[in-house]
Amino acid sequence: MKAILKTSRARGASYKDVEVPVINKDELLIRVTAASISPGDLAIHNHAGPGFATPTLPFIFGQEFCGEVVEIGSLAKGFDKGDFVSVESHIFCGVCGQCRNDQRHICQNLRVIGRDVPGGLAEYAAVPARCAWKHTDASLKDIGAIMEPFGSSVHAVLSEDLVGRTVLISGCAPQGLFAAGIAKAAGAKRVVAMDASAYRRKLALRMGADTAIDPSEGGCLAGVSKVCGPEGADAVIEMSGAQKAVALGLKALRPGGRFVAFGLPVSNLSLDYAGDIVKRGLRLEGVAGREIFRSWYKMESLLKSGAVDPRPAITHTFPLKDFKKAFALINSKDKKCGKVMITP
Repeated sequence: MKAILKTSRARGASYKDVEVPVINKDELLIRVTAASISPGDLAIHNHAGPGFATPTLPFIFGQEFCGEVVEIGSLAKGFDKGDFVSVESHIFCGVCGQCRNDQRHICQNLRVIGRDVPGGLAEYAAVPARCAWKHTDASLKDIGAIMEPFGSSVHAVLSEDLVGRTVLISGCAPQGLFAAGIAKAAGAKRVVAMDASAYRRKLALRMGADTAIDPSEGGCLAGVSKVCGPEGADAVIEMSGAQKAVALGLKALRPGGRFVAFGLPVSNLSLDYAGDIVKRGLRLEGVAGREIFRSWYKMESLLKSGAVDPRPAITHTFPLKDFKKAFALINSKDKKCGKVMITP
């Protein structure tokens, strides 16, 4: 099969012929129909970035993908050949304290498909059956590869009631774009999107944001107050991890509001812990992935009902062999892209 491999400890990757994976008894062999490039994939490709971990080389990466089941291990129950599945990249152990308390997304023994085991930027991929989400029909087939990142945005936004609330989405990379649509579907009164890229601000408006603000311009906080009220936003969904964006988000949040930390910073942040958090009674919530599989049921309902359409956030699609163009686009300074897809 053809696959994208990380072959050296340097920026870049290679398009090569490799053997089709041999599955274990608890695994499925999936013929990949689509993949989307995740922040983790970008970190591996660039050999740097938030959350970067050096894999054993050579290594097939790719965390977000979907496809058709073509082979089933003897212990993998509930699947048939031809089933269309999306993949949950978090491989949970099922026996640790977190797993036994319905927190499989933060399993103590967590491994990640496309980071710790071979991933889906290939024509075929082996995945544990417990990490496959079986679709009941083909209605989401064109967006099956973005179910995982969309689910992370669902988790980030819907962990608290937003009906009638004002929400600031800080960072309009794909998961921030998804978050804007989800917040509107959840009944938010006003959604403000914030990003330095004019291209992505326009995408945020298409996804349902009421206002899009450039944080590099003066008067950004005043702009948030104009939309959300003088006390600030009821909730901030921080998707960028950038030092200035985090600091600005904390300032833009009303006293007693909720700050959702999703974006990964490239280095440790410096915060006014007492002034910005403690004395203002803020509630901080760290979001790592999705609730398995609670978030998946929520996202399927949102997507199938038409409450949220993530398709405006998908801006480019490349064949597998043209992966270099895909990564170059995402790495470009002007960020004129949303979610970038790869099709084997």
